[in-house]
Amino acid sequence: MEKEPQENQSNSRPRSRKKKVIFIVGVVVLIALVIGLNLRSKREKTVKVTTELVTKRDLTSIVSASGEVKPKKNINISAHVPGRIIKIGVVEGQEVRAGDFLLKLDSTQYEANAERDRATIQAIRAQLIQAEARMKREENNYQRQKQLYDSQLISQEQLETAKVQYEITRAEVLAYRHQIEQAEASLKSTLDSLSKTVYSSPIDGIITSLRVEEGEVAVIGTMNNPGTILMTIADLSEMEVEVEVDETDVVGIHLGQKAKVKVDALPDQVLTGSVTEIGSSAISKLATAQRESRDFLVTITLDNPPKTLKPGLSASADIITAEKKGVLAVPIAALVIREKETGNPAESKKEDEGVYVIENGRAKFCAVAKGIMGGLHIEIQSGLMENQEIAVGPYSALRELKDGVLVRPEEKKKA
Repeated sequence: MEKEPQENQSNSRPRSRKKKVIFIVGVVVLIALVIGLNLRSKREKTVKVTTELVTKRDLTSIVSASGEVKPKKNINISAHVPGRIIKIGVVEGQEVRAGDFLLKLDSTQYEANAERDRATIQAIRAQLIQAEARMKREENNYQRQKQLYDSQLISQEQLETAKVQYEITRAEVLAYRHQIEQAEASLKSTLDSLSKTVYSSPIDGIITSLRVEEGEVAVIGTMNNPGTILMTIADLSEMEVEVEVDETDVVGIHLGQKAKVKVDALPDQVLTGSVTEIGSSAISKLATAQRESRDFLVTITLDNPPKTLKPGLSASADIITAEKKGVLAVPIAALVIREKETGNPAESKKEDEGVYVIENGRAKFCAVAKGIMGGLHIEIQSGLMENQEIAVGPYSALRELKDGVLVRPEEKKKA
């Protein structure tokens, strides 16, 4: 009876040792696992980024361009007929009214031509009177011959001779009348040329350029050679700014859009105006080896141009193409482009544009729909919510980011 307890005691000892060993091994494995996970988290790459919060703001989309100031009405007075300038009645910078005398060419030749045409008309009219008298006489003779022929007193040959004579005189009368019409047309042309020897102002304005002197000969233009520009008159009460807009921006410009204009010569003034003309074709430029971007001419009419504004001054304009109040916006620098996986290698690669949102210390790509661009920010129409934290830079860090990458915010800013 005493031997049985000893045997049970000897069997329980190996079992307790086995349990202790298993427990110790489990603790060691758990510690090793914890240490391994900690080492792995320490080895995981962390990207340092600058972050901001998505906020609402007012955006104004602007297209900037440069050009020069021009008067709305700018008229070049050119020579319509050749002639020597005998009198100039204005000086450069002088203000003139419509109808004021400007300049006179030598009209001696044109006056002589007019007298010649008048004399020609008088001479032809005298010949017409004689021809009409002969026609009347031949007409009466033909009527008498016709009566005699009806009475069978003359032959048919005599009647036909009388008729031919009448037709000849009638043709002479028509010829003289046409000659008179031709001479009158010549006189009209001569008088028109004569009137073009005296120049009057067509508008109210200022003589901005006087390019000739008394005694010079004005030459009319031909197909290959331009005519003499005598002077230029501009109405400075209405001024415009013509700017060259890049082809990528001109599509967003429409008639009536407001603009702010700065003139280099007037640094302390900001002028306002609106778009009144948009070029329908690109400005012609000399061909170069490399294709350059095309520019389109856009005209901005100024609201209240100052009197100190002069044609030809350099100017820059900010055209307001769109305005929105209180819309979600992010910095333009935060936008990244990522290739979209289609799952089909045969399909062409597609791209998504979006931002990296910071969630639980990790980056997550979110595709967005963009709106207008204003300054350094761009409207987000969908894809983000207010107060979400996003990565905005630096550019090198944004290139490395991927979904799930651990990030370390460098600085948080509230826009």
